[in-house]
Amino acid sequence: MGSFIRIAFYIFVSFGLTIAQTTEPNNSGLHRWATQLEARGIRVTAGIWDIKTGTFIEGHQESRALIPASTTKAVSTYALLKSLKPESTIETEVFGDFDGDSTVTSDIVFKGSGDPFLVSERLWMMVQELKGKGIRRIQGSLVFDQSAFDTQRYNPDWVGTSRDTTPVIQPFSINFNREGGRLVTDANKLARTTLTQLFEDNGIKILGDERAKTPSRKLLTLTSPPLRELVASINKYSNNFMVEMLVKRWGEGRWPAGVQKIRDFYSTQLKLSPDQIAIADGSGLSKDNRLSAKTLVTILRAAWFDFEVGPEYISSLKIEGGEPFRLRRNDPELRRRLRMKSGYLNQTRSLTGYLQLKNGDIRAFAVILNGPSTDDDLWDVIERWADAS
Repeated sequence: MGSFIRIAFYIFVSFGLTIAQTTEPNNSGLHRWATQLEARGIRVTAGIWDIKTGTFIEGHQESRALIPASTTKAVSTYALLKSLKPESTIETEVFGDFDGDSTVTSDIVFKGSGDPFLVSERLWMMVQELKGKGIRRIQGSLVFDQSAFDTQRYNPDWVGTSRDTTPVIQPFSINFNREGGRLVTDANKLARTTLTQLFEDNGIKILGDERAKTPSRKLLTLTSPPLRELVASINKYSNNFMVEMLVKRWGEGRWPAGVQKIRDFYSTQLKLSPDQIAIADGSGLSKDNRLSAKTLVTILRAAWFDFEVGPEYISSLKIEGGEPFRLRRNDPELRRRLRMKSGYLNQTRSLTGYLQLKNGDIRAFAVILNGPSTDDDLWDVIERWADAS
């Protein structure tokens, strides 16, 4: 095992995955852009590097750590993929005493373990499977075992972030804890209402007898999509709920432990210091998070050269003019040349990703703006870099 780690380290170094020492390129245009933003009270960290060599092309305060918003997901999802592996899954167990005579004589207990993709379509298929076993009545009630996580439903570091963006995190949660597009505060109520309707629609009655016992048998196991698919949903749609479920599960039900595993991963794998990976959550909702353009690109370059999980990571990013959104700027020259993760919070805009130049060269970049910025402020520098040859 030790020899394998040494070999992996030599390979890692041979590809030059550390960011090259910053030199002072002719980037007066970039500094003019940044200076104009700073005159409006906007703090900037920005930089672009050659993907192959790590050569610094140009930047402004590229080592300054700012609030990154959802570009934090680019950090957490690579650590999750690399540590847990793209094919890993999460199991939700369903318990109930059933002897084949059409009636479950106990409660039905759903034991959550942090599957972030328990959506109505999958739950409908689960109910169909129960119906296929011959179940037509449930003597007791629907019970949700949330013991896999601690009782902290909101990350304490989300103070100051609007509640309409902060999801409840509990190990058995359905439909991203959203109803009609809006976040709910009672995960159990949403689960009970949704599942009751699904059972009724499939001809299974829930009698709700309070005398029904706790079940001792497992009826079935519901297996999540593989992690690679979960990460794709997280990064393409910036799903805060999903990534926080995975981070908390990685921490065995505790946020601090999950976040610390991300920090430890980067300390071990990329030698990034605590100041360079200063994060308090996995989604970027916390305004205590601090990342620099240089740190983000260090991670992007590591993923680029990672044969094991790099393809899954890169394909999880949004494609400008491709999936899941249309071209953000009316510039056909950008179409499908940009794979990225964006971030937005009040007073924060950010972008990080991979850019293909017109000559085919690939660059890794990151931009974070803290202050009263606009989308145009962010995209002006991206278009500047895209026009390079």
